Amino acid sequence: MSFRQTHLLGIEPLQTTEITTLLDLADRYADDNRRGRTQRNELAGLTMINMFFENSTRTQASFEIAGRRMGADVMSMAMQASSIRKGETLIDTAMTLNAMRPDILVVRHPHSGAVDLLAQKVNCAVLNAGDGRHEHPTQALLDALTIRRAKGRLHRLSIAICGDIAHSRVARSNIMLLGKMENRIRLIAPPTLMPSGVQDLGCEVFDDMERGLQDVDVVMMLRLQKERMDGGFIPSEREYYHRYGLDAQKLAFAKEDAIVMHPGPMNRGVEIDGTIADDINRSVIQTQVEMGVAVRMAALDLLARNLRAARGAAALEANGGVMA
Repeated sequence: MSFRQTHLLGIEPLQTTEITTLLDLADRYADDNRRGRTQRNELAGLTMINMFFENSTRTQASFEIAGRRMGADVMSMAMQASSIRKGETLIDTAMTLNAMRPDILVVRHPHSGAVDLLAQKVNCAVLNAGDGRHEHPTQALLDALTIRRAKGRLHRLSIAICGDIAHSRVARSNIMLLGKMENRIRLIAPPTLMPSGVQDLGCEVFDDMERGLQDVDVVMMLRLQKERMDGGFIPSEREYYHRYGLDAQKLAFAKEDAIVMHPGPMNRGVEIDGTIADDINRSVIQTQVEMGVAVRMAALDLLARNLRAARGAAALEANGGVMA
């Protein structure tokens, strides 16, 4: 299978063939999960540690379920109550964990680049569960799988990403992945929530929902990242919903079969109307959650294969090229 990564730190390093390989495997796991075939042994004998320096209900639960379904020994650390709070640096924490010889680390961190730094200090596979405003690769992958299953393809679609793009690692990872797969991407947001250098992202930019949503195949709404805002980015939530919240009137400008997405957690009545979010004919939000488990199973599987292959090669070399 075409997947050569030793870590999954972002979408940027991935080749299109690697993205397809991961999605194809996740597709099979999604079908198995729906049939009730949830227990596997691909990660049997491996230890997986979840390190979440930021709170996350759905992502952490999804990784835990994925790891257990693949047969790993899973441990989740409460980093908010860890030695980090006592003054220990991230590097010292990484070295301590490395001495315990885990096989896979899943890390979410509030600072961009922290997960990459940690990956340089440990002798195991590292999976980025979101770092600052930088990347959230498995969210983009699960979004891609959701789109592919709903639309039958993942290329030459018109996809609108709407909302707080400036603060969103989900938007950043999706822009890269969907761009690699040759889709037409539209970014819709007030100017205050557009990132600097947006003109270099290869996307069409709109500050008007009706124009931006015209004839799109996919409408991807984003959460307002209030925890990353340090000023008045919107006049009020009421005004934001009036201009940029997705309701039936705005959705009518998209194609009749356009699907609606949201990475969660949703602020109903701010980013999206509750009726739209719950519309089983348009909304695939719950499918995104379901595909999250399958995508993370696939990512863990592929990283574990490469980890075992690398360790086997290292053992062979240390033994003078003779099989033990």
